Amino acid sequence: MKSLKIGLVDLDTSHPGSWTPILRDLGHEIVGVFDGSTVWPAGYAAHFAQKRDIPRVFENLDEMAEAVDVAIIHACNWDLHVARAEPFVKAGKGVLIDKPLAGNLRDINTLLDWAGMGRRIHGGSSLRFTNEVREYLAQPEGERGRIHTVLAGCAVDDYFYGIHAYALLSSLMGPGAERVRYLGTAVQKLIQVTWKDGRIGLLSIGAQPGYLPFYLTIVTDKAVKHLEADSNKIYRSLLEAVLPYLGGEVEKPPVPLRDLLEAELIGLAARRSWMHHGAEVFLTDLRLDDDGYDGGAFNAEYRRARMIATENFRVY
Repeated sequence: MKSLKIGLVDLDTSHPGSWTPILRDLGHEIVGVFDGSTVWPAGYAAHFAQKRDIPRVFENLDEMAEAVDVAIIHACNWDLHVARAEPFVKAGKGVLIDKPLAGNLRDINTLLDWAGMGRRIHGGSSLRFTNEVREYLAQPEGERGRIHTVLAGCAVDDYFYGIHAYALLSSLMGPGAERVRYLGTAVQKLIQVTWKDGRIGLLSIGAQPGYLPFYLTIVTDKAVKHLEADSNKIYRSLLEAVLPYLGGEVEKPPVPLRDLLEAELIGLAARRSWMHHGAEVFLTDLRLDDDGYDGGAFNAEYRRARMIATENFRVY
């Protein structure tokens, strides 16, 4: 992997800090950061950079776009992702957008339009590249059997964290999801996803009292297999898979963007189904005038939780 100059955009979550040592271990240089202060107060970016020996805090994204090969966008408000990416897209730089890539069909279409123009955009949930799924799929189908039903899940919330379950299911099943139905709620929401070839995925997502790992239970015509993702390895798996493409080292993405975004489309269809009392929603039924998931509302709640956790930001 060739060395890349990387800029970090928005420092909202734990990911910028957690990914920095991995990026450096892979041979890349973090040249600077930008923070829009949608979660942290003014001054946090300088604190973050100083603590991690990052040389520059950028005041605007156009300046950063001139200085980097790849930007990594970490905004917890997914409705900001397109605007944050645009200066880098215009400058012909690679863009890694942290999960979820988008929360409405308009933004998804913009990302696809950019990719159609040859711009290098990738990212999403790190669960899309789990070692456990890749190793499972590497087994001959004659030995493991043909997959017909899968249960996947995780906890915390419907979309910001729930997208991990959508992505994990998509990584196993591949593209071709056709329709989605909300089945009801016990503690978590239960979602059925049906693929064009008849395979069925069941998702259990949303808040619950205790911790849950990222998991898959796979039923084939020969066996049942349970997988749990090692969360200590998922960030590195994502970065190793995606950065060679974003940096121009390889020509093709590890997963085509249209296939990658199917996880978000399933999530949008699931929301539409539960908003319409369990009506079956085809991915082709999704509409541009559907507001989708509200990234700004999530951002406000996330900021409030961070404020409580850090005693009103008196410490970082």
